[in-house]
Amino acid sequence: SVKLVAANSHSMKPFIFKLAGTWGNHEGSMLLWITIMAVSGGVVALVEKRLREDTLIATLAGQAFVSLGFYAFLLLSSNPFERLPEPAPEGQGLNPLLQDIGLAFHPPTLYVGYVGLSVAFSFAIGALITRDVGPAFARAMRPWVLGAWIFLTVGITAGSYWAYYTLGWGGWWFWDPVENASLMPWLAATALLHSCSVLASRNALRAWTVMLGVIAFSMSMVGTFLVRSGILTSVHAFAVDPERGSFILALLAIYIGGALALFGIRASTVTEGERFSLFSREASLVFNNVMLCGILGIVLLGTLYPLMTEAFGAKVSVGPPYFNPVSAIFAIPMMLMMGVGPLLRWRKDKPSRITAMVAVPALLVALVLLAIVLMFPSIRVLPMLGIAVGAGLAVASWLPLKGRNLRRTPLSVWGMVVAHCGLGVALL
Repeated sequence: SVKLVAANSHSMKPFIFKLAGTWGNHEGSMLLWITIMAVSGGVVALVEKRLREDTLIATLAGQAFVSLGFYAFLLLSSNPFERLPEPAPEGQGLNPLLQDIGLAFHPPTLYVGYVGLSVAFSFAIGALITRDVGPAFARAMRPWVLGAWIFLTVGITAGSYWAYYTLGWGGWWFWDPVENASLMPWLAATALLHSCSVLASRNALRAWTVMLGVIAFSMSMVGTFLVRSGILTSVHAFAVDPERGSFILALLAIYIGGALALFGIRASTVTEGERFSLFSREASLVFNNVMLCGILGIVLLGTLYPLMTEAFGAKVSVGPPYFNPVSAIFAIPMMLMMGVGPLLRWRKDKPSRITAMVAVPALLVALVLLAIVLMFPSIRVLPMLGIAVGAGLAVASWLPLKGRNLRRTPLSVWGMVVAHCGLGVALL
């Protein structure tokens, strides 16, 4: 008798597809969203002990305010409990294209990532309100940012693999607008994770951390708006009533506009903490955060530009010919710094010490470049640089383990090494 159940379930289908049918539509996916959001707020209230009491209260109030907007959106425009005039004898079943194990994991993991960034946003708002932007705030935020980043990574990877082996599009990434909608929060979360770690351990990058907390959640909201507004032409998008998009756009303006106004009011109280040299690990992280934000800006512009031109009566298509070379302007320097940055000492270091350590990866990059030029004289510059930088990064990523007792090496170091090496391998 419930419209959503009748349209997306069938009594003869396996349980996993009945479960996936819950979020294989707009209304059900938003119900999943607010469920995760409610659970997340409850977990923060139960387990968070590192923040001052007033900061925790402000954080929970911020999360409740964010949740309230989505509750209103669900009840006023996306009611998942709408009933049929007459009960249906049998459900229609999930769309055959969506009857895949990938659907059981792809949307939930992305939603957990998005909601995790809403918690990070609430931490940033709470710390701003109570003037408590410091290491304790960063230590409280970091697990949520890390969790959100992991789930976004898994969700994007699962979606790419699903597109490759099930949907038959002949590839796993097309710079589709909805693909970009999930990539943008991931880029912001990556920058936030690094900034948060510096603030937690070195008491630096306070303003960076707060602003990235706002930006990361704003990208989640932008992605939600793009997918559910009906303004995109995408194989992934929910073709829904544009009024829903207007509702989400209003929430975006309220949340992000309010957060930016609060940051402007409190900016004088958010000092940058401990100072550091331009040749230090902190400086390398700032450099890479700038590069990540540059890539984020490129993706955001390339995603929104066709919509802006269409509003003036012109149709423009933006795809790989724009995204690949322009993002490489920021991505290649970033990856070079990823090979060097973890080798730098905190606060201040000597160039001579690092030069000796990166000699082998630098030589490898040069040899790979030479081999590529000799073997493929007609190869384009961008693929050549990508292969060379990827090989160098894959090797340089392991240098932070040099001289360490591997059994006593912290998991955070192993995570950094594996993540950086994985990016180098992916580039290859």
